[in-house]
Amino acid sequence: MREPVPHAALQQLGVLVGEWDMWALGRRMGPVRSSFTWAQGGTFLLQRTDLVARSSVPAEWEGHLPFPTVTMTGYDDSAEGFTTLYADGRGVARVYGTSLDDGVWTMWRAAEGFHQRFTATVDESGGRFTGGWEWSADGTDWERDFDVTYVRAG
Repeated sequence: MREPVPHAALQQLGVLVGEWDMWALGRRMGPVRSSFTWAQGGTFLLQRTDLVARSSVPAEWEGHLPFPTVTMTGYDDSAEGFTTLYADGRGVARVYGTSLDDGVWTMWRAAEGFHQRFTATVDESGGRFTGGWEWSADGTDWERDFDVTYVRAG
């Protein structure tokens, strides 16, 4: 059986491939190790994230951590866009729209009572991206949830 051929648009996500240390909450949480790899011959981008050490968790987040997490991002050629499936260690599963355009990575979802969006800017060297998550109860008024910084590992 032949492997599927990846859509050319997936190459936009290539800047994410590799190992990253992620910091959040103004560097009070982290590092969290995140790896991005191609799956199924490059037809999907797989992200796995987990804590490096329990000691990297602020007290107020104990019992609320999502780790480990996994995402799978693919391209829908009829809609001309990316979709990301998310699952975590709490049993949460979500679907996000995703884009990476002109060095800005975005993810978003609209869900009654809990809309979310993520925006991060990839630096010119491709070795760091910074941004954060926001949430909204109504999809109109947004609040910062937490900031993130990814730094390419080693």
